[in-house]
Amino acid sequence: MKEFFEIGKITGTHGIRGTMRVFPTTEDPSRFEKLKEIIVEIRGKQETFHIKKVAYQKNMILLTVKEIDDINVAELYKNGRILIPDAVAIPLEEDEYYTRDLYGMKVVTDEGEELGELVKIYETGANDVYAVKKAEDKKELLIPAIKDCILKVDVKAGIMTVHLLEGLR
Repeated sequence: MKEFFEIGKITGTHGIRGTMRVFPTTEDPSRFEKLKEIIVEIRGKQETFHIKKVAYQKNMILLTVKEIDDINVAELYKNGRILIPDAVAIPLEEDEYYTRDLYGMKVVTDEGEELGELVKIYETGANDVYAVKKAEDKKELLIPAIKDCILKVDVKAGIMTVHLLEGLR
């Protein structure tokens, strides 16, 4: 099965020639300029489009594709997700991983205590915060995604080893 990354959401149109307004959900919006094609997923269906032009307006991307040249057609894709296949994703550096691979990961302490499963990632200004929860618990344990806390992430094994700093419980 092919894996995809979401890099944007279509929020509306721009002009009458079918240009789409896209809110980027990627850390590097300029990556749109490097792509030749995108996949738009809407209402459970995926369609491939070839990029004709990329422009910027405030925090939005204005995306023109070869297959759409009319505002009425572009409107049909409003609220669609823009996806790219793994093969064209930005390669990871050492000790980097995709956040999608962290969800559901078993989290254990450096002392061997099982804390639960990573259920949510909160994006804060300084660093992400991982919410870990045991199935039987209602409360989440919040762990900052900093080197002092996150000791090892083994994506293949699905295990994250952490060190709980004083006061985190």
